[in-house]
Amino acid sequence: MPRTITVGLDGSPESRAAAEWAAREAKLRGLPLKLVNVWEPVPTPMAQAPLLGAEPQQHGSTRHESAEGLRLRHPGIEITAEQVSGRPGEVLSRIADDAVLLVLGSRGLSGVGGFLVGSVGLAVVAHAERPVVLVRAGEQAADEHLMDRTGIPSAAAPYRPVVLGLDTDDPDPSLVEFAFDAADRRATSLRVVHGWNPPPYYAYGLSSDLELHTELARQEAATLTEVLRPWRQKFPAVEVVEESRYGTAAIHLVDASREASLVVVGRRIRRSPLGARIGPITHAVLHHATAPVAVVAHG
Repeated sequence: MPRTITVGLDGSPESRAAAEWAAREAKLRGLPLKLVNVWEPVPTPMAQAPLLGAEPQQHGSTRHESAEGLRLRHPGIEITAEQVSGRPGEVLSRIADDAVLLVLGSRGLSGVGGFLVGSVGLAVVAHAERPVVLVRAGEQAADEHLMDRTGIPSAAAPYRPVVLGLDTDDPDPSLVEFAFDAADRRATSLRVVHGWNPPPYYAYGLSSDLELHTELARQEAATLTEVLRPWRQKFPAVEVVEESRYGTAAIHLVDASREASLVVVGRRIRRSPLGARIGPITHAVLHHATAPVAVVAHG
């Protein structure tokens, strides 16, 4: 069974933020951390040029400096580093299979809360069958915590809640357990967000039928409670806040991310000739959430 947290590292601000997040997560889980630097070789004639020929050495230096810095800032964590050549998306997807989870960086949108997820990140999320966490550039330890008495987020204060996006029609156990476990390790609450819309044959008359809307809302909330019942029993220390809300789940999750330490969403594994898909809700959360996002692949 995989017993390592792995982070993809390329020396960028977003990958450094991902490495710091991964180190904190490794400490929470009591697991070793592996830094993986992926570089894509250039054709041989170009590699012989003076500047390009030094690229592997430059990547190796970045990897070494990052590992040493993390060891100093996070004493007690076993940290290893390796360099792998190949296409980043393919290499990272393969490496993810040997890890408890894979952590990647994602650039924050300038002036707008959210992620700018590149093609490599999206490809890895779409193909990896282990959990993948995306961390935005600039993410700091204090951002995961509540404000202290001075009104400033502080790593000494309790963690913000973990947010789980849950489809009650298909509540995969691995997704739910990942979120409960994350909240339990952080000694914080779990905010479960479920978005619902009425069946098509109800939709046209729903806006004018308050009684029908109320009944559908009651049914959805009751279903959510029932789905979470066994998990409450398995994780009795975790305070659970249930939110069954009318409307698009992605909008509610992005809104909830502003007060979250981590957002957890799922991705159904699809092996088809048409290729892997992320799904519209997870895709929207990846691009617009303001907290780190964990994508848990499930069957």
